[in-house]
Amino acid sequence: MKVQRQVGVAAVACAMVWQLVSGVTVSAAGSKLTLSSQETITSGAIMKNYVWSTTRSNKEVSVNANVIEVDLTNPNVKIDAMAGTNNQFTKNQSVLGMVKDTGAVAGVNGDFYNTQAEGVPEGAQITNGQVMATPAKISGLYSFAITKTNQPIIDIFDFQGTVTAKDGTKFELGGVNKTFYWDDNDVPLIADGLFLYTSAWAMTQRAVDGTHVPTEALIQNDIVKEIQVDTNVKMIAPADGYILRGSGLAREFIVNHLKVGDKITTKYDMVPHDASKTYDWKNFKMLIGGSTLLVDEAKPSYFTRNINDFSGYSPVSRTAVGYSKDLKKAYIITADRNGPSAGMTLPELQQFMIDAGVWRGMVLDGGGSTQMVSRPLGDVDPKLVNKTQNGNQRAVANGLGVYSTAPKGELLGLILKGQSLLFVNESSTYQFKAYDDYYNPIAVTGIVPQWSSTVANGSFKDNVYTPTMPGKTQIVAKSGKGSATMDVEVVGRDQITSMAFSSGSFSLTEGGDFKLPITVTTRSGATRELPAASATWELSGVKGTITNGVLHVDSTAGAQTAQVIARYDGYSTMVTLPVGQEKVWYDLDKFAVMTTGDKYPAEVVSTVNIVPNNGNKNLEIAYDFSKGLGTKAAYARFNNGNGAPIEGAPEFITAKVMGDGSFNWVRAEVIDADGKLNYVSFTENMNWTGWRKVTADVSGLKAPLLVKSVYVANPLNGQDERATKGKINIDDISFIYKGQLPTLPKNAIKLTVNKKQATLNSKPMTLEQAPTIVKDNTLVPIRFVTEALGGTVKWDDKERKVTVLRGDKLIDLWIDQTDLLVNGVRVTAEVAPAIMNNVTMVPLRLISERLGFKVGWDPQNYGISIE
Repeated sequence: MKVQRQVGVAAVACAMVWQLVSGVTVSAAGSKLTLSSQETITSGAIMKNYVWSTTRSNKEVSVNANVIEVDLTNPNVKIDAMAGTNNQFTKNQSVLGMVKDTGAVAGVNGDFYNTQAEGVPEGAQITNGQVMATPAKISGLYSFAITKTNQPIIDIFDFQGTVTAKDGTKFELGGVNKTFYWDDNDVPLIADGLFLYTSAWAMTQRAVDGTHVPTEALIQNDIVKEIQVDTNVKMIAPADGYILRGSGLAREFIVNHLKVGDKITTKYDMVPHDASKTYDWKNFKMLIGGSTLLVDEAKPSYFTRNINDFSGYSPVSRTAVGYSKDLKKAYIITADRNGPSAGMTLPELQQFMIDAGVWRGMVLDGGGSTQMVSRPLGDVDPKLVNKTQNGNQRAVANGLGVYSTAPKGELLGLILKGQSLLFVNESSTYQFKAYDDYYNPIAVTGIVPQWSSTVANGSFKDNVYTPTMPGKTQIVAKSGKGSATMDVEVVGRDQITSMAFSSGSFSLTEGGDFKLPITVTTRSGATRELPAASATWELSGVKGTITNGVLHVDSTAGAQTAQVIARYDGYSTMVTLPVGQEKVWYDLDKFAVMTTGDKYPAEVVSTVNIVPNNGNKNLEIAYDFSKGLGTKAAYARFNNGNGAPIEGAPEFITAKVMGDGSFNWVRAEVIDADGKLNYVSFTENMNWTGWRKVTADVSGLKAPLLVKSVYVANPLNGQDERATKGKINIDDISFIYKGQLPTLPKNAIKLTVNKKQATLNSKPMTLEQAPTIVKDNTLVPIRFVTEALGGTVKWDDKERKVTVLRGDKLIDLWIDQTDLLVNGVRVTAEVAPAIMNNVTMVPLRLISERLGFKVGWDPQNYGISIE
C-alpha cells in the first residue's frame, strides 16, 4: 500500500474522535465467525480458514479470512522477518518469492512502504537478530517483535543515534536504511538528516527524493574510507561497513568533520516509547513494523494513526498480526476483498481479530499488498492461500515468515490425491504425499504403500484402481505407521440425478468436429464429466462418427437436425443439434473479393496469386520465412486490408485448405462491430498435405463482421519446428449460420376416462386400453399418445423400459418405478407406469407436459384434451 506524507498529531486526534462518533465499529453481537477448515502447516503452526459475517450498511456481508496460528512454546517453529530478494531492501518481490527465497513454510506481507520510493519498509525490521532497519520518527507506528525467550511484543519504539567524529563533534543519526519521509510536522527529515545504510540496502542510490543531492561517506571497521560530496555516487555498503548519507546540515558535518582515514564512532538504539517498559531490542529474535494498534486486551483500540491514509474505513483486503493473552500464540492474519469476499474496514478487522482470539494486535500493509502463502501438508512447495485484491501478487518491501526448525522425522502420515468420483470400469491413478512426525514433507521416492479398498467393488494394480460395480468405498494406502483414506463414489444409474450434455448451443457443419462433453451429477451433489469411453453413443439424422466424445460430421445431406444419445449404466441423455446453414463467401469460380498480398516482418518473402486446380480457381499464398526475426506471416488481404463485409451473425467460418505439412498456422483476421481486430485460427498445426476443410468459431464476435485477411503464420514460440518455406491454397471460404430445429406437428387428442373411444385431430379412433385413474392420476396408453403427438416409442423387454422420443425430448420410463428420465434429468412421478391388458400405461399429465403439450381436463365428463 502506498505511503505518502504522514499527518501530524492533531490529525490523529481527529481520527480518534471520528471513530467514536461515526458508529462504524462492529459489535460482537453483529458478527459471526465460522471455521471452515484447518490444516497443520508444520509442527507448531496451523492454518485456519474462516468465514466472518457481519452487517454493513444494513446488508449481510461475508469475508474469507485466514489465520496462521503459531505456537510460541513449540521449539520446532519460529517467526522471522523477510525482506525483498535475498533478504535485501529495494529488491521487492512477492510474498511467495520471499517465502521460497528464505525457506519459510508460510508468510504474509509486512510493513507499509512508499511505492514511489526505493521500496523499503516504513518502520523497523530485525531479521534473525540483525537490524535491517530502524523505526521512523513518526508517532503512533507500532511494531511486532519476539524476544529470545519467545515472548511476543507489540509496542512503539523510538530511535536514538549519534555519529561522533574524530574531533569529538557529534551529529544526530536519523535512522538506518530509511528512504525519504516526513515527520509529524510535515518536515522532510532527509533535508538536514544523517542516515546510515548497510549492505541490506541493495541499490547504489539512497533516499532519492529529486530535491536533495547527497554527500556520502563509506565507513569500514569504523574507519572513513571514502567521501563523495554532492553526488549520487554508485556505492553499495560492504558487509563489514556502512554508508553515511547527509544533506543540508548533515552534509556540512560530513564535509567539515570527517576525513578519509579517520576513526569515527557510530551508536544507535531502539527504545520503548513508553519509558516504563524495560525490554531491550538487542534481545529480539525478530521485529517488523506496522502502523496503528488495533486490539488491546481483547478490545478495539483507539487508532494511533489517521487510518484514512490507508483506506481504514473502506472494505479492502487486510493484513494484521497479534498474540494471545497468555503470550503463547501468535496470530498472522489476512482478510480478502475478491469476488464474494467483501473485505474489511479497520473497525471490522478489529472485531474479527478479537473473535479469532487476539489479545493485542496491530495492522500491517493491506489492499493490493495483502498476500498469504502457506505450504500444504505433505507438499514441498508453498502456495498462495488468499485471493489477492487485484488478482496479482504484488512485489512488496518485506514480510513475516514462519519457519520450521524441526529435525528430520519418521514417516507419520500419508495424504491421498485422486478422483473421488469414478465410473464403472474407469481406471484411475492415485498419488500420495507423505509427512513426518513434525508435519514436514517426506520425499515419496522409495515409499511403496499397500493399496486396498474397504468395499470389494474393484481391484488395484499398484496404485491404479479400477471399479467393476457402483457403490461407495474408501481407498486405503498404508506404509509403516503412516496411512491415509479417501472416500470414493463409483457412480451407477441409481446414484445419478442428472446426466446432461454441457457443450452449449451450436450448429453442425459438414466436415466439422464437435466435442460433446457430458456432465453427471450424483445424489450426493458431486459433479464430474463422464469419460467418453464410459458411454455408449448413438447418432441419427446426419452421417458421422463419435470418437472419444468428439462428433465428426461426414455428411449433413438433407438433414435439419442430428440427435446424439449417450447412455451410461442404463441412464440416458440426448442432445438435438440443428444443422447450420452454410453460405459460400469466397469462391473464385463464381465471384471474387479484391485480394492483395502483404507480409510481416519486411524480410519475409511472400506472393499471393489466383491459380487453377483441376479446372477450379483458388487462392495461393507462397511464403519464405527464412529471414527476419520474431513471429512471421504471409497475408492475403481483402479490399486492400480494409476488410470485406459479412452478412448477418455467423457462428463459424470454414475454408478448404490445401496444406503443405509445414506445421505453420492458418488464421483469419476478423474485425468485429466494435472495430476490434480478432485473430481466428483455422489450425495451429498444419500437419497435413492435400485438401482439408477447416472450421473456426466466430460465434463470440459481435456482428456485423469484416474479414480483413487470411494468412499463414510462423509464431516465435516453436519456430524451429516449422517449415520456413512453402505454399498453401485456400478455396470456398464460407460462413455457417445457426440452424433451426424443425417445427413439430401440432396435433390435438381427446380422450375419456374408462372409454376406448378417442379422437385425433377430430378423427375417431379406438384405443387398446381405456385411460384409467390411479391414485388421482390419469394413466393413458403410451404408444398411442406418443405417436399421435408425433413421437416414437421403443420397448426394452429385459429392463421393462419404455423410451419416448419426440423432437429434442428423450424420456425413459420403467414399469412399476416412479423415477423417470427426461433428457437425462431424474424426475419422480406420483404414480409408476404400469402394464394393463398388455398395454403400457403412463401418467398422462407428466408425460404430455414434458413433451411440450398442454393437458385439459373436463371434470363433468371425465374428458381429457391434449394439444
